Amino acid sequence: MAQPAAATGTLCSEREQRVKQLILANLAGPLEVTELARACELSRSHFSRAFKRTTGVSPQEWIRQQRIKQAKVLITGSALSLTQISQECGFCDQAHFCHLFSRSEGVNPMAWRKLQLRYRHHLRTAQLAIVNLKETVIPIPAS
Repeated sequence: MAQPAAATGTLCSEREQRVKQLILANLAGPLEVTELARACELSRSHFSRAFKRTTGVSPQEWIRQQRIKQAKVLITGSALSLTQISQECGFCDQAHFCHLFSRSEGVNPMAWRKLQLRYRHHLRTAQLAIVNLKETVIPIPAS
């Protein structure tokens, strides 16, 4: 039988979902761990420990991961500038965003955008080739 969250030092699923929804709803703005802890009715230190035990990462790291994830969606799905994307995702400035993105993904945001566009182009080309292949009627010679 699973132990209750209080006994394991983790967040109960209700608190975990509440805080994750709060973070995702406010990614563009400043997110303070103290406010997240308050939403879970815990002290800052207790919340930080419980969040890390529950998710495997600190609250700050989880927020960074979600901001990078959202940035990747905007980089490939919009024509927004990196400055606009950094603001939309809650980074303090474009330089900080580029630094964290590069550290996370191994390439800077513009290189990542180019790689994704190239990948999409190759994928579309392959899909068209498959469609054309299916539509091609190959005559079978009469014996």
